[in-house]
Amino acid sequence: MSLLPLFIDIKDKPCLIVGGGKIAARKLKMLCKAQAKVTIIAPNICDEIKLLREAHSLTSHQRNFSNSDITNQSLIIAATNNSLLNKHISDLAKQKNILVNVADDFKQGDVVLPSVIDRDPIQIAVTTGGASPVLARLLRRNLERCTPSAYGALASLVEKYRQETADKINDKDSRRRFWEEVLQGPISEMVLAGKVAAAEASLQRKLASKNFISNDNGEVYLVGAGPGDPDLLTFRALRLMQQADAVVYDRLVSDQIMNLARKDAEKIYAGKQRANHAIQQESINQLLVRLAKEGKRVLRLKGGDPFIFGRGGEEIETLMEEGIHFQVVPGITAAAGCAAYSGIPLTHRDHAQACTFVTGHLRDGTVSLNWKMLAHANQTLVFYMGLHGLNIICQQLVKHGLSADTPAALITKGTTPDQRVLIGDLISLPNLVDEQHVQGPTLIIVGSVVSLHTKLHWYLTDKEIKA
Repeated sequence: MSLLPLFIDIKDKPCLIVGGGKIAARKLKMLCKAQAKVTIIAPNICDEIKLLREAHSLTSHQRNFSNSDITNQSLIIAATNNSLLNKHISDLAKQKNILVNVADDFKQGDVVLPSVIDRDPIQIAVTTGGASPVLARLLRRNLERCTPSAYGALASLVEKYRQETADKINDKDSRRRFWEEVLQGPISEMVLAGKVAAAEASLQRKLASKNFISNDNGEVYLVGAGPGDPDLLTFRALRLMQQADAVVYDRLVSDQIMNLARKDAEKIYAGKQRANHAIQQESINQLLVRLAKEGKRVLRLKGGDPFIFGRGGEEIETLMEEGIHFQVVPGITAAAGCAAYSGIPLTHRDHAQACTFVTGHLRDGTVSLNWKMLAHANQTLVFYMGLHGLNIICQQLVKHGLSADTPAALITKGTTPDQRVLIGDLISLPNLVDEQHVQGPTLIIVGSVVSLHTKLHWYLTDKEIKA
């Protein structure tokens, strides 16, 4: 290890930045976040520094550097575009044992300002020792993805009750297990879901009880897996996938997404196809309850979004009745994902001022819909699960007023490498689907926005079929 990582308290301490350009501005932002008392010296100061100066009441002098400027400073940053001047400033600072950072030339100074992930009071710093600032920023971005923004609130909550916990739990090992349970269980998840007050109340109850290490129920994560492309998962979805003890998943969840779940988690398939349900919905509801009552963290992984034709509402009704902790993580619904990957905007001011999501079959297996309401111009219709009812859908829309040449598209396996887009109209699309022997999962889009596909398509263009 060539560098010793240190975090230094410079709040209200005098710090000097010599330089007034963009690099100096980047360094200045960090010092402002640390609440340093900053002075800037440079003949010319960029607009970004001027804004920071006004926002933080900083001192600035628009003139050349003088040797006497380094007096009584806690930290100096040389960020001019003159390498000889930067070295001169560094030499002066070292003579007076003042920490100095030289921008873009680490070896001239003795301090590195790293790339920082700020989750105050948590801070994660990344540096390459000046070897590659770009690589340091890339590493920081990767860490950002797996460091929820609410970790700061979680750390603050722990800090608030740290002394009380130490007073009540004398045994060091028991105290460690207590905090592990808090930080890996429902209390932590409540904070990360934005329910800080509820989390604090739960922590208070836990401390007030005699049984500090509890045998409480587990928790259910109702997570939207999106339309198929793993890159469309949310950060929270990925985090919960990697900590769940059991995964209950449906048939629309791709293998690539399942591979991101925790490797040793119990996997339970609960997929549904038309007239072929692996597990009935009521049984799924009870399965989630049973697994949670066994103390497990249960991931209910659904294609698309749990609350858009995903029966998420039915499942959390049961969880609430049984007193099971849960959280819902939205996913990109098939309508948004498949339309975007097909170059079909769902709304467009020249084509559609409204968009309606419709289920292609009802609970009783029919396609009995409010056709009069649906058959209006200047809107986009998106039918989920409509493959087997496509003939009826097209016929009824024409019968109730839509033109027979209204553009229509059917997208199969959208957002995946196997995506296919079939383009036709309300007359030609059913025949085209029959000719191509299409199988689900599919999405149907009806409306003049479909005509934009020819101009706007961008993804897997060699798999598009037109009538």
